[in-house]
Amino acid sequence: MSLTVEACSSCSKDMDFEENNVASKKNENLASAVDGEGKKEEEKEKLGRCLSELSLDDEEEEEGQADNLLDLGPQVTLKDQLEKDKDDESLRRWKEQLLGSVDLNSVGDKLEPDVNILSLSIISPGRADIFLPMPVVPNSKGVWFTLKEGSSYKLKFTFSVSNNIVSGLRYINTVWKTGVRVDRTKEMLGTFSPQLEPYTYETPEETTPVGLFARGSYSARTKFIDDDEKCYLEINYTFDIRRDWPSVVAPQQDASA
Repeated sequence: MSLTVEACSSCSKDMDFEENNVASKKNENLASAVDGEGKKEEEKEKLGRCLSELSLDDEEEEEGQADNLLDLGPQVTLKDQLEKDKDDESLRRWKEQLLGSVDLNSVGDKLEPDVNILSLSIISPGRADIFLPMPVVPNSKGVWFTLKEGSSYKLKFTFSVSNNIVSGLRYINTVWKTGVRVDRTKEMLGTFSPQLEPYTYETPEETTPVGLFARGSYSARTKFIDDDEKCYLEINYTFDIRRDWPSVVAPQQDASA
């Protein structure tokens, strides 16, 4: 009888132990599931923050860079630079080598250079250049230009420089789609001295994206700034990427001709 009681007691203990194990595993699984949901929510929040940060205005980044600019002391007009130490032959040759062929007619008494963006165009192999009107004149749909998906293209700028040397002129282009920043390009054009003839610059060749999600409307902002963060042109516009190039309407002929 005592053996039976001991056996039953042992069985009861085993059953209690198994039930405790099952309950413990359930609690662990529940805790793991909760942790998993928590991690998913945390990842979603992180992704949302990343997209928000990408969508923020890039002026903050540029302003932060402007705060770190070196103070090079008082500026001097280019005319004063050319007149200074003109009797020193070695310095004169060094300045000519540094400044290049500066046109004295385009040199003023102003300290700051004057840069004027004269034209912008898009060059794509096998097609006529797309000349973009300045200032921006979008069509009736608000679109400045349309590109074909998967097509190669380059940008071409012409600009004039007068009064003084412009240092570190660069082109910055930021593109958004549905409010999210999808591209940011910084292209250093260089340092240019004043001259009467305009300068021409072509960017490296790029390719437009391909696919259903790539097609559609984009908003963009283009800026031309120098090392002093002086902005010479800022353009806000909209462009499209489509399955094919837009059709070109031939000019109508005069019926009386």
